[in-house]
Amino acid sequence: MGRRFGWLWAAYSVSALGTYLAFDAFSVIAVIALHAGSAEVALLAATGPAVGAVAAVPLGPWVEFRRKRPVMMAMDLVRFAALLTIPAAYALGALGLGQLLLVSVIVAAADITFNAASGAFLKALVPADRLLTANARFESTNWTALVLGPPLGGAAIGLFGPVTTVAANAVSFLLSALGIRAVGGGEPRPASRDVPRLRAADLLDGWRHILGSPTLRPLFFNSLAGNALIMVAAPPLAVLMLGPLGFTPWQYGLAFAVPCLGGLLGARIARPLVARYGQWRVLRTASVLRAVWPVGLAFVGPGLPGLLLVMVLEFGVITCSGVYSPVYATRRLEHTPDDRVARTLSAWSITGKATTAVMTALWGLLASLTDPRTAIALAGVLLLATPLVLLREKTATARPSPATVPPSPDGSRPSR
Repeated sequence: MGRRFGWLWAAYSVSALGTYLAFDAFSVIAVIALHAGSAEVALLAATGPAVGAVAAVPLGPWVEFRRKRPVMMAMDLVRFAALLTIPAAYALGALGLGQLLLVSVIVAAADITFNAASGAFLKALVPADRLLTANARFESTNWTALVLGPPLGGAAIGLFGPVTTVAANAVSFLLSALGIRAVGGGEPRPASRDVPRLRAADLLDGWRHILGSPTLRPLFFNSLAGNALIMVAAPPLAVLMLGPLGFTPWQYGLAFAVPCLGGLLGARIARPLVARYGQWRVLRTASVLRAVWPVGLAFVGPGLPGLLLVMVLEFGVITCSGVYSPVYATRRLEHTPDDRVARTLSAWSITGKATTAVMTALWGLLASLTDPRTAIALAGVLLLATPLVLLREKTATARPSPATVPPSPDGSRPSR
């Protein structure tokens, strides 16, 4: 894949590991250091990403007409600086819930902006026929970090205190910025805008492209609903397992760490499956298969049988997701013109984060009004319907959108 992709992959790897080292760190800090209650923790978990998504709305069009690599480095440095204020305030005895919420908003907005720029950068850096390979490697790295990060992060918190993993995550973003800088190479300036400044109507360009595309529209709604319904079951499942069922925290962590190996498996087999069966068939099948597992979580019982049931069901979901994610990410890039990638990815991420945040809050309310099993079961039943939106798309062969960046002398394109 070349030296430049190697540096990009290294930068992604270090930031992914840092992110999962600090997995759920804000909630841990709120509970341990600030003695926050359930309502405050729920507010922190839902409000930060939702407000960050709204704050990122104007950034997609802004990123589109700028060089992507400097934007990625800037977002890494913003996240580094914002996260570093938390251990600093903690050391001074000045840390509060308001600061956690503000940093959560900044990080969420920077995440969306970084992902929008990095998608456009990858599409230009990697030849079209290697795009799935690149996305599969990122997916494998993500699941590897998820296997290793939370257990190591939990140990670090136990040994060194609640803000340790946040400091490590901050450093990971600094290292990521240095890795992206090392990618090097020229990046042509994007085509100039036809209008001198950003207009209010321009904020909706990404959504217009998604909803106007017969290929992207069903994929958008499928991924949006599927991801949200998988995520909303996590809080009530945690309440169920750690409460009435009596699982210990380490058993709960083990129940979700081991199945992440399925993500590695899924990412490894995604490309061979596409080569044999075709992109669309693999995508639709993976969407169906990942939807059939979660409803079984409503029947989890106590003891070893219950723990094994969770691990088997989660392994199934994660393996299918490991296949689905790189294929859908590749298809999305292939069907988006080069001059619309940042806006499209930004709109996609904003909608996804906001939808998941709102639905998580609603499912928390549902679980409190009924019980955790009912909330988990309803999410699982609704998830079974999500593949239906993909049935209407024509099975046309994906055609890469026209490139606006000329190939570099070594045959690769100079950016993601």
